[in-house]
Amino acid sequence: MMNIFAISTLPVGCLARRFLIGKLLLAILCAHCISFPAWMEQLVIKKKPLLRYKHILGWPVTVADLEQLDADTYTNLCKLKDLDDVEVCCLDFTVTEDHWGTAQTVELKPDGASCAVTNSNVDEYIQLQMRYRLLDRVKEQVKALLLGFYDVIPEALLSLFDFQELELLLCGLPEIDIQDWKRHTEYTGDYERKGASHKVVKWFWEVVVDDFDEEHKARLLQFVTGTSGVPAQGFRALQGNDNNIRRFTINSIPETVSVFPKAHTCFNRIDLPLYDSKKKLRKFLTMAIQMEATGFDID
Repeated sequence: MMNIFAISTLPVGCLARRFLIGKLLLAILCAHCISFPAWMEQLVIKKKPLLRYKHILGWPVTVADLEQLDADTYTNLCKLKDLDDVEVCCLDFTVTEDHWGTAQTVELKPDGASCAVTNSNVDEYIQLQMRYRLLDRVKEQVKALLLGFYDVIPEALLSLFDFQELELLLCGLPEIDIQDWKRHTEYTGDYERKGASHKVVKWFWEVVVDDFDEEHKARLLQFVTGTSGVPAQGFRALQGNDNNIRRFTINSIPETVSVFPKAHTCFNRIDLPLYDSKKKLRKFLTMAIQMEATGFDID
């Protein structure tokens, strides 16, 4: 199945194709208002990073967006912050990648090859890595995609939506079978032994079923899995970014670690604090699924 959002996998020479794909996205959006053929549904609902919608709307990207695209790189960059001495890694401000069979080294800043990564500049290194991987290396492809998109509808008209709402416009509100969702959810940490019978887990599902409308349920899915779409086979077929089956997972963390739930979209996992009340769970879960769309960082 064609993945119209796999921008980084296409060479700059395919810019004309990117332009046409931008128009195709608009055609799908308009077609959805009338009818949504099965082949279009599979084309659009296939799991993709919300980063693509940020590109379309011109929203700022964060290091957290990298987790969806490249979990290993994201994890390794995060680990750099925990090292006592980053210099033992012998890193410099360059990136070496395989470019269609040829190793290519790119400097993240002027004279980056001669600039070692140290404890004093590791934050700059992480930010430049994020900028390169999410923006610079795909800027020509993204530009062509957006030119096609904006050729049909002016960019200013899209400013009414946030990037999560744009996905809901393209894909529609999913029909979520709560029982299927619960049946194919896994529990880890302190929730593993009691599973759905754990007090906090019970509160979680009560909030989802009783307090969340369809849009909030869809946003919760976006928050945890990176997309509001549900596979045609149901939650048992939910995939991670590696295309392997990864069940929706609720993992426990102490409130001292974070008062907000945290999402790991590559693994379809939500880290749900061990709250002492349902009211607190409802408050912080609702805030968490809305914060990303406001640009507020809960970290």
